[in-house]
Amino acid sequence: MAIQSAFPTELKQEKSHYIFPVLSSFYEKFAQPLAWTAFRVVIGGMLVIEGYPKIMAPMAQIGFVENLGFHPGWLFSPMLAAMQFFGGMLIALGLFTRPAALANAVMLAITLWFHFAFPFGHAFLTEPGIAALKTGSEFFTPAGVKRLSDGGVVFLETVQTKAELASLFWMGGAFFFAAFGGGYWSVDKLFIKREF
Repeated sequence: MAIQSAFPTELKQEKSHYIFPVLSSFYEKFAQPLAWTAFRVVIGGMLVIEGYPKIMAPMAQIGFVENLGFHPGWLFSPMLAAMQFFGGMLIALGLFTRPAALANAVMLAITLWFHFAFPFGHAFLTEPGIAALKTGSEFFTPAGVKRLSDGGVVFLETVQTKAELASLFWMGGAFFFAAFGGGYWSVDKLFIKREF
């Protein structure tokens, strides 16, 4: 593969490497930029969605961040909120992509570690809770009864797995953009014409 580009995120292949050389322009000028941009918008957009509740209540994470060892919580809680919400916007736009993505990637790596170190547990309900469930308590909907009939073991294992996989995926995506930058259709490239 020959790499010939003034911009490090564009990998161009010689036309002879394609089975259908006529498609080289389509790949390089449309498909690759579109895929790169779509992935960047998804990564940044999900950080904005996850950060929105935190930015609405910036002090709500004080206990959480202090339990992780980040003191003082009154400083790190709003910092976490801003990093996710505004950093996600920057990533989605492709503006100052590398520093915004790196900060969020590190935060997501800590989140992934947290999910492994402090799992949700194996039972949602205590023995009295299971007894209340079996007696037909009004607190449980039919769907809740179905999900919690084993005390919530399967439900919590599913939640745990989703939390780990989501953190792993978003962390990988953030590290990707920290390494390669905003790419083809980013504000960094199109308007500023410079990157960190």
